[in-house]
Amino acid sequence: MRLPSLALSAALSFALLSVPALARDWQMDKSKSTLEFEATQGGTAFTGHFKEFETEITLDPENLDTARIRAVIQTASVATGAADRDGALPGRDWFNASNFPEAVFESETVRHEGGNNYVAEGTLTIKGHGEPLSLPFTLDIDGDTAHAQGRVTINRLDYNVGEGEMAASGVAGFEVTVMIDITATR
Repeated sequence: MRLPSLALSAALSFALLSVPALARDWQMDKSKSTLEFEATQGGTAFTGHFKEFETEITLDPENLDTARIRAVIQTASVATGAADRDGALPGRDWFNASNFPEAVFESETVRHEGGNNYVAEGTLTIKGHGEPLSLPFTLDIDGDTAHAQGRVTINRLDYNVGEGEMAASGVAGFEVTVMIDITATR
């Protein structure tokens, strides 16, 4: 008589241990994912990107209460294609990468806005300074592959990026548009 209850207990334990797999953890495909930005310098627009960033993504569109998105960006990996700018951006007045090597976005909630539109509400921390951020994005899932694209504009001064003479001079624009394009698999 104890054997059936032991078998049932074992089956339930196995089922409960399997539940985290349903949370739908996604692994970013680095070869198909980008983190880019648009800004201005001297009134001229330029684009750049971060070569090194990692994500932790748990997202099931059917259960957004368990959703969690975390991105860690290596600030020294910034690149714009202009040697002088690429040399300055990791420096003390800009990202200060030697003291603040990582910028982090961490979601607190993710909500569905209809269709394939979502918003991740969370905190973006750059140079040790965190600010609330609403990140709108689209999400398309095809089998075990997900593709997300998003775009948000921030004010670099909110994060003390561009201190010293550059902060108030207006030579570098204050608004920076960040674009994500993430492909992930489970």
